[in-house]
Amino acid sequence: MRRNDREITDKAEIERFISGEKILRVGFCDNGEVYIVPVNYGYTVDDEKYTFYFHGAKAGRKYELAKACPSVGFEIDGRYELVEAEKACGHSAKYQSVIGNGTISVINGTDEKRNAFSCIMKQATGRAEWEYDDAVLERTALFKIEVKTMSCKARS
Repeated sequence: MRRNDREITDKAEIERFISGEKILRVGFCDNGEVYIVPVNYGYTVDDEKYTFYFHGAKAGRKYELAKACPSVGFEIDGRYELVEAEKACGHSAKYQSVIGNGTISVINGTDEKRNAFSCIMKQATGRAEWEYDDAVLERTALFKIEVKTMSCKARS
């Protein structure tokens, strides 16, 4: 990170930020092209190791890339606020972001799918206890990203 003075290392602050946002952007490499897709997410933290979850169709570019190219990048940003100035080049912004990389995989087991969906629903609604139709679980792809590296940055 070029601006070390903006790095956030406080684990509780990082957790507050991730728990308060709604969209994770996942970046895939597709034959030399970058493919970035925004997704709703849920997550778990086990011994300071993050795992992100999201869902999608069992077909299409995202699904095929997740199976073929397991190395991905990801990004969450928020808390944006424009800081105005008299001159154009004096404008700036307040923000916070998390970026990192990890390994993506498609979840296959029904119990793990239920757990992943519960994480996603908790992030979206604040409620984790839901019932899931087995037919819906069967036709839905659930993905997990096991984080290898992650950093958080803010300008306030």
